[in-house]
Amino acid sequence: MIRLAKEEDIPRLQELLGQILIVHHQVRPDIFKSEGSKFTDAELEAVINDLNRPIFVYEDENGCILGHLFMVIQDISENDGPQKARKSLFIDDLCVDKEARGQKIGEKLYQFALDYAKEQGCYNVTLHVWNDNACALRFYERLGMRPRYTEMETILK
Repeated sequence: MIRLAKEEDIPRLQELLGQILIVHHQVRPDIFKSEGSKFTDAELEAVINDLNRPIFVYEDENGCILGHLFMVIQDISENDGPQKARKSLFIDDLCVDKEARGQKIGEKLYQFALDYAKEQGCYNVTLHVWNDNACALRFYERLGMRPRYTEMETILK
């Protein structure tokens, strides 16, 4: 079952965010720490209560949270430069517990995001994925996503 996250889900959300951090640290240790969190508990509580930044969780029949989906609804107006006005859904985080992978939970969360975006009148769904995260790239490409643009870098040491 996919449902909106609640404040009592924060400890489990933090565990899953920790799993994401480890993956990011493995692919880009020059940028990501091996420990910590993207959000404090108080920040997560604020996001849970923000209608423009919904968090959904995938819960199994025993009530165990096996994955999460952090989204941001973005309104781009005509006043934001040369781009046309539109509403977009940005997937900020999609995570499936490392012990529950291979059960199509990620696909279900992604499909849920697509359906939710349509319900909200969004033009598109976007996300960021690190190029060195080959598993995530394959996953999203298999689901039909295509690169939108490429951000380049030069590391100055």
